[in-house]
Amino acid sequence: MQPIRARLRRSIAAACLIVLGGCVAVPVPQEAGPPDRLGLQPARFATLPGWAEDAHAEALPAFAETCARLRQMPADRTLGGGEAAAALAGRVADWLPLCDEAAAIAPGDHAAARAFFEARFRPWLASNVRTQPSDPYGTFTGYFEPELTGSRRRRGAEQVPLLQRPPDLIAVDLGDFVPELAGRRTAGQVRDGRLVPYASRAEIEGGALDRRRLELLWLDDPIDAFFLHVQGSGRVRLAEGGIARVGFAGQNGHPYVPIGRVLVERGAMTLDQVSMQSIRAWLRAHPGEARAVMQQNPSYVFFREIRGLRPDEGPPGAFGAPLTPGRSIAVDHVHIPLGIPLWIATRDPMTQRPLNRVVLAQDVGGAIRGPVRGDLFWGWGEEAAEAAGRMRERGLWWLLLPAQLGRVAEAPASAPAR
Repeated sequence: MQPIRARLRRSIAAACLIVLGGCVAVPVPQEAGPPDRLGLQPARFATLPGWAEDAHAEALPAFAETCARLRQMPADRTLGGGEAAAALAGRVADWLPLCDEAAAIAPGDHAAARAFFEARFRPWLASNVRTQPSDPYGTFTGYFEPELTGSRRRRGAEQVPLLQRPPDLIAVDLGDFVPELAGRRTAGQVRDGRLVPYASRAEIEGGALDRRRLELLWLDDPIDAFFLHVQGSGRVRLAEGGIARVGFAGQNGHPYVPIGRVLVERGAMTLDQVSMQSIRAWLRAHPGEARAVMQQNPSYVFFREIRGLRPDEGPPGAFGAPLTPGRSIAVDHVHIPLGIPLWIATRDPMTQRPLNRVVLAQDVGGAIRGPVRGDLFWGWGEEAAEAAGRMRERGLWWLLLPAQLGRVAEAPASAPAR
């Protein structure tokens, strides 16, 4: 009986797709071996690379956004995450006194902010224990909020629609059926009492939803529209005047296929040449092939208009808090509790200098998979686009969890050698 159930779980996992805010969705991979699993090793702040050099107070506005969201939640709600992280992150009630203490720190007081983190938190080095020995290194990428041009009414044949979420799109949390799949989701539509796949990108762009009147906005450039689907949120400068902020509302449930990989397989570029900039340049240089290449990614994102955001305020992430440039990061919430602070140690994609800082886990992303996998939010504008598009760095991170919920080992844990 048990082997049958195990095979069933593997079959479901192989077929499941996750629907996520902030970035597009990707398939849950088939289990070629043991599943990813988060390992935590106690550390001390003195061992964290660059800990003394961070401007710690710059992380407090993002921490305040986490706190604002926590105050809206039931006090007994857990912060989620997997394995030991869920227990060490505790419940909302464990965080509220920390929120009150952080709110009393004066803006720009880096010494007080550093002392706050050192007194109230303990760092835990994360690793993927799927491999033995466990691997603490992971991949860090970046994303941003792009600005596009468009209109509320169609003005030309070259414009492409930004669609709202269809009413018949059904999202399912697989953890409601198989506890081992908690946090994983799939999406589709119901036909004859069965959940079946929704229309793919090629089918939608071919007119599958044209009669549904789902058009939210019309965008001037199909390539810009494609990358908006990748980023998950954006600002559309309207021909009628003003700017519309749009964000993730749903995804069609198809697997995300990175077209950079498609171009590598076609011999159009090498793997080390792949970046958002190089992909965009190839699509511009090959207009006759661009649409077909983009349709190799069957994933399609639906959007909603977000009102009431200030121009200097980031879009809301999956945690519900506005994202802070350089201090908000997308994580795999199957492993990492949403809302918590982390210490990252990686490299700046523009300067290749160390990028070590406190960040907040406030978003998720379809391509963000595994215990040590982060996507740093760079903000909006040209500089953010340049940094996000080029970022693909190796690095480490430490979960900063409430000190009262865990005890650090007496022997310090050293950072692994680079």
